[in-house]
Amino acid sequence: MAKEELQQFDFDTTVKIQDHISRKYDGVFSYFSLLGSVEVTFGICLVLSFLSLIRGKWLATLAWLLVIPASAGEVFGKLVLFHPSPPVFLHRSILPTSLPSFYVHTDFSYPSGHMTRTIFIMTVFFCIIFLSGENLLTKWMKLGIILLFAFLMALTRVYLGEHWFSDVVGGALLGMGVGFLSSMLIFSRRKL
Repeated sequence: MAKEELQQFDFDTTVKIQDHISRKYDGVFSYFSLLGSVEVTFGICLVLSFLSLIRGKWLATLAWLLVIPASAGEVFGKLVLFHPSPPVFLHRSILPTSLPSFYVHTDFSYPSGHMTRTIFIMTVFFCIIFLSGENLLTKWMKLGIILLFAFLMALTRVYLGEHWFSDVVGGALLGMGVGFLSSMLIFSRRKL
């Protein structure tokens, strides 16, 4: 019974979001979703890992590379957890892209890889900013931008019919968990 209720909630949420947002935003949301693609998010993590390596921060180097096991967990979920993706009639993405990640498809959609990787990066940034010595207004403005970015990425996943709401939540939880572990590695040598 609970499974059917969750499926109905996922479907209803997708339909309501698509009904309340104009189709004229299909392009904007499609291009915004590129920021959560494997190529972009792995690129960001590799650059940050390399910069940490140059500065001799070995644990921070390792911390940024934890995006790899997070993504492996996402792929594992998509291969073994029976959770079909939204039907084609709900798809709204209009991207004609040649990125390799757009050609790799799994049978199932749980959890969202875009959310896993985006929330991983956002969680680490959130912790860095939260623990920084910046003034409160600057800190809260930056944290607000991070939360807005994460919300918009979640919205694009459901609005574009790429994932169900439950996929987004699952990906966010996975990314947040690994992101906090990564943050612990980054801050393990600092005195707080």
